[in-house]
Amino acid sequence: MNSSEEIAVSGMSAAGRSAMRMGPAELVQAAAMARRFYLEGKSKIQIAEEFGVSRFKVARVLETALERDLVRIEIRVPAELDAERSDALRARYGLRHAVVVESPAEAAETPDPENLGEVAADLLGELVNEGDVLGLAWGRSTIHMAAALDRLAPCTVVQLTGVYDAGTAERGSVEAVRRAAQVSGGDAHPIYAPMLLPDAATAQALRHQTGIARAFEYFDKVTVACVSIGSWEPGISTVHDMLTDEEREHYASLGVAAEMSAHLFDADGRRVGRDLGERCITVKTDQLRRVPEVVAIAGGQRKGPAIDAVLRSGLVTSLVTDTSAADYLMAAGPAPRSALNRSDPDGP
Repeated sequence: MNSSEEIAVSGMSAAGRSAMRMGPAELVQAAAMARRFYLEGKSKIQIAEEFGVSRFKVARVLETALERDLVRIEIRVPAELDAERSDALRARYGLRHAVVVESPAEAAETPDPENLGEVAADLLGELVNEGDVLGLAWGRSTIHMAAALDRLAPCTVVQLTGVYDAGTAERGSVEAVRRAAQVSGGDAHPIYAPMLLPDAATAQALRHQTGIARAFEYFDKVTVACVSIGSWEPGISTVHDMLTDEEREHYASLGVAAEMSAHLFDADGRRVGRDLGERCITVKTDQLRRVPEVVAIAGGQRKGPAIDAVLRSGLVTSLVTDTSAADYLMAAGPAPRSALNRSDPDGP
């Protein structure tokens, strides 16, 4: 072959090279090397030693095997997971984990579709290790998550907030804590108290009650927390729904865009309305910031701005959401700082 022919061959496209025939010896050798590398996990150096060739030769053969369809690599995830959006969202916000779930078109506007809880349950099954302390905050999504749990390493489970309505505790976060503890085989520390009290003095008195105080003692020991996010509008924020019209208007005037565990945040992730926290039975934001893994479960396009605000707060390390919310988040203004930068955006 002359020099011009060599240049022509080396410059052919992958499709052109794929059309070139390989002899039977080449095919057999390429298939054997590909099997060693892709299925048996052997290194190129080990393969080179076995076949008596250089590792560069092995690399060329493996590349050729891909080009000529001897080897096909497929990346498959369950149909309900959107791997591309998940990775893009993780990178944009600097999250440790981002899992985006495909939701049915008719549920695109529904906040926190139930399938988010099912996926979050599987994620917690991965994240929680034996001896961990798992904290669960009140929220519809965390209740759905707990109901879907079918595996959880032995751990202690503690409730991080009071309940929306103490009268429905059996169907709410108390039951979620019990369910998680039952699956894990660990101890449960529920909180039998409303999330929001009429005044700070009543809340303070409740915090000193024996059962509640015992749960509070675990807040600084939590290693994995699961929280919900609410928008500041009726039916999507339990805190919003518990307040009077006058109180809602007051906090709205402060620029509240989201709430999480009875803490309020503006669009930049800064806390506002701190006085509300004094009336609430809930984990402190400083305690959440020290938890190694805080998983938020929230979805639906209507919750997009609220999710963005909470992610900017630095309190959340991982997110389970849906495609509707993910599309909003990917276009939500300037890229935020990494969520793994756990510093307080309000400063010290």
